[in-house]
Amino acid sequence: MTEPGDPVSERDLSEHPSVAVVLSTLAAHHVRPVVRYLPDAVRTARAAADALGVTPGEIANSLVFAGRRHDGSTEPLLVLASGGHRVDQDRIAGLLDLAAVDKATPEEVREWTGFAIGGVAPVGHPAPLRTVVDVTLGSFDRVWAAAGHSHSVFQTTYDELLRITSGKAIEVD
Repeated sequence: MTEPGDPVSERDLSEHPSVAVVLSTLAAHHVRPVVRYLPDAVRTARAAADALGVTPGEIANSLVFAGRRHDGSTEPLLVLASGGHRVDQDRIAGLLDLAAVDKATPEEVREWTGFAIGGVAPVGHPAPLRTVVDVTLGSFDRVWAAAGHSHSVFQTTYDELLRITSGKAIEVD
């Protein structure tokens, strides 16, 4: 749902298949989010922050990585990082007992999450993803996350992100 006075685009994307999956998943978690449909794509934390009038730190950037296990196999890893942070991949690998953490390819991102880069939401994936939530997001009363499309975001909180993703709280930078 949008709030009166919010900057919104002229088109409502709630029926877009990717956005609908996110909204349905949030509803299953008993979340009725404030959603904003923005006139321009917000593919980066800076762009999202500028569009919303917040700091990049208040953006829960959904970053997808390929976690390399010690046996050589790969698992998808979703890192919800504060937009003001760079993810220390070696640190994350060590904390999660992985051999390495590498950036996922665009094809892997789409396969694992069901979303294109720029619209990757923290929920609504074809299968549950191992998820890390940046503890820095906890310093904000509210944060914004992608809602399945590069023109859509939803408001949430750090605690809610941990709950709806079954994520692990970690300092990512």
